[in-house]
Amino acid sequence: MEVLTKLVEIIIYVAIGLIFCLIGYKATEMMFRKSFKLTEEIDNHNKATGIMIGGMFIAIGIIMSGVL
Repeated sequence: MEVLTKLVEIIIYVAIGLIFCLIGYKATEMMFRKSFKLTEEIDNHNKATGIMIGGMFIAIGIIMSGVL
């Protein structure tokens, strides 16, 4: 029973993490809307954009681990 409870907690935390990453991505996309589009830059294999988005996801993960 204890294992099942931990598994449910993990699934909830993963869902919350994915939601926050999606919100962060959309917020960043809205900030840079006039300069360039993040999705197009990633499709064009722009490494700097990929590194920026990856760093943002890592930062959100670090913040969430401190909060939770």
